Amino acid sequence: MAQATDDVLVSRDGGVLALTLARPQKKNALTGAMYEALIAAFHQAETDDEIGAIVLRGSGGVFTAGNDIGDFIAAAQAPQKMAAYRFVEALAQLNKPLVLAIEGAAIGIGTTLLLHCDLAFATPDAQFKMPFVDLGLVPEAGSSLLLPQRIGMVRATELLLLGKGFSAQRALELGLINAIVPVQALENHAGREATALAEKPRQAMLRARRMLHGDRTQLLSQIREEGAAFAAALKSGEAQKAFQKFMNKGGR
Repeated sequence: MAQATDDVLVSRDGGVLALTLARPQKKNALTGAMYEALIAAFHQAETDDEIGAIVLRGSGGVFTAGNDIGDFIAAAQAPQKMAAYRFVEALAQLNKPLVLAIEGAAIGIGTTLLLHCDLAFATPDAQFKMPFVDLGLVPEAGSSLLLPQRIGMVRATELLLLGKGFSAQRALELGLINAIVPVQALENHAGREATALAEKPRQAMLRARRMLHGDRTQLLSQIREEGAAFAAALKSGEAQKAFQKFMNKGGR
């Protein structure tokens, strides 16, 4: 079973592969090793015909605080080698359905994941935010393309450029999640919906999903353009200053 770090737990329940971000002491902030584990798990799901769906969730009452800032600081000298880039491309090319179970904070990639998943469920206390510009960075995971397509340019500008946070209720109104689910029911609810996807006729499910997601050529091109801009931004004085300010505040 694919697992390169104890900070990502991988388990199997019938046709569902469950991935749990398990770094609660750092609010499940994603490190390079965690991205590598997620990439390996995606590969496992894609190559195992018995797996029909993937569930991604957090632990400790948090989905994820986004990318680990310490990793960003360390990666500034060679940003193109960051596992985060390969994860985003793997995410964009994923063929098996992806279900998100979101409790608490979903920051950065924790929010942009919504644009790639098939079903997403959040607890009433879930909070979303894409603070890329605030950190001297640019949007990632194709969000500069997908978010305006999903919610319109006016709202996308508010969320990506102003970096405004928003609630689970707002995410539901914007069509970014499917439902708000009580905390105690979240894991079971997401698991049931993932199982329902996994139990559908497999080839019909995969073909229908491909049609829903459409041609990925433009998306992958946008992701690569974002990646190049992100790599340049990581080296900028603006980003380094923002990172140090964040770390001095006791950030992850």
